[in-house]
Amino acid sequence: MRLHAYGQWQRTPKDTFFRRHRVLVLNPGSTSTKTSVFEGDEERFTEELQHPAEDLRAFEGQPITAQFAFRKEAVLRFLAQKGLALDDLDAVSGRGGLLRPIPHGTWNVGAAMLEDLKAGARGEHASNLGALIAAELVAGTGKPAYIVDPVVVDEAEPKVKISGLKELPRRVISHALNQIATARRYAEEHETFYERVNVVVAHMGGGITVGAHRKGRYIDVNNGLDGEGPFSPQRTGTLPAGQLIDLCFSGKYAKAELKTLNKGRGGLIDLLGTSDMREVERRVAEGDAEARLVFDAMAYQIAKAISALVPAFDGEPVDAILLTGGLARSERLVGELRRLTSALGCPVRVYPGENEMAALAKGALRVLSGREPAKDYPPQ
Repeated sequence: MRLHAYGQWQRTPKDTFFRRHRVLVLNPGSTSTKTSVFEGDEERFTEELQHPAEDLRAFEGQPITAQFAFRKEAVLRFLAQKGLALDDLDAVSGRGGLLRPIPHGTWNVGAAMLEDLKAGARGEHASNLGALIAAELVAGTGKPAYIVDPVVVDEAEPKVKISGLKELPRRVISHALNQIATARRYAEEHETFYERVNVVVAHMGGGITVGAHRKGRYIDVNNGLDGEGPFSPQRTGTLPAGQLIDLCFSGKYAKAELKTLNKGRGGLIDLLGTSDMREVERRVAEGDAEARLVFDAMAYQIAKAISALVPAFDGEPVDAILLTGGLARSERLVGELRRLTSALGCPVRVYPGENEMAALAKGALRVLSGREPAKDYPPQ
């Protein structure tokens, strides 16, 4: 305690008082697999394992899940380079994929989950590989494999999902992992719990999702995967429905081209030819009127999405607005969002970056330390 008080404490030499569980964390992306080893909440090793295009070419035309054995071998090489074996781990925590809608929390990877991911009935996404790789790594070891707060976390009330067309109910797909981790972090900093705060979290990256978290439940958020909500560096956001219908039947674009415009080539890329916010800000600073207009429009749409979630709290006050994701590093954007949301009367807190690896580790650690139980998929 004396060393801690004078800023000289780093860590105890052994797990004298509280065991530091060792967790392998996996976050698969389209061309890489982010891999980290945590001891307790301390990240000991981390590396983004790159998968060259020539290696991935062998999997063209196959489901994304065909890559799990290939990626597993890359992870095993990473562990060997760090002098670790699977027996040195207490658990593996992988990024969750496109599963059935489930509540937030840490989930055991089991046969039903693996079957759903291999079938890919709810979509193909690199995050589907997280549970598959984790399961392969722990097979036969008796060690647990988990996923934490996947993109399909859905705790919204039925009224949230009603649209004006019976055939098209709203789907809830978002940056749930970072949304919930950011809300938890805010609660910890204020010496309370996720279950006791009301916050709006805006995850601002290549896609943007803005979510309402009411006393431990993730009760509303826009569907960032399908492009709903504010436009972002790569996504169109919500479009005028009538004009979109006309565009779909204009003969100008094929279905695949429209899908790409909606997610991948829309937003800042379509409007300004770049997805780099730093480039946009440079152009604004140099007096580019078009860049300034687009920047202002994006800030306005994000602020409008934040403000639109006030009814989700059922009359209770909002404790804070939390800004996270890569775009939260933009001082200009953060400043504009503070100004535009000031009428809500709550503070704005900023947590730049995605913080996903730590969130995956902490989800596993909460279970390993007995602070919460792991849930079994599918939910009953």
